[in-house]
Amino acid sequence: MRERLEKLLAEGRDNALLRFGLGNSCLQEDDAASAVIHLQQATLQDPSYSAAWKLLGVALRKLERLDEAELAWNTGIKVAQEHGDLQAVKEMTVFVKRLQKPK
Repeated sequence: MRERLEKLLAEGRDNALLRFGLGNSCLQEDDAASAVIHLQQATLQDPSYSAAWKLLGVALRKLERLDEAELAWNTGIKVAQEHGDLQAVKEMTVFVKRLQKPK
């Protein structure tokens, strides 16, 4: 799947949905560093894409970039609230709370 998506990107079909798919594929292959690159691009191309913000936070969390993960999720929560995506709000709120728990 990742190879097909990378081929589309190489052909110039760059858009937020493609970058989201690439980021998701990278995460499935345990390549969080590449996932971050694609998901950051997805959020730049479509700042209102709450699912991309959520997945970006997940990728950053895997890389132990906790402050950046929290920022991504908080941005995603605001975006999701603006679009009425209550499920995404709930999920990202849980992720943020887990980060903030004392260890």
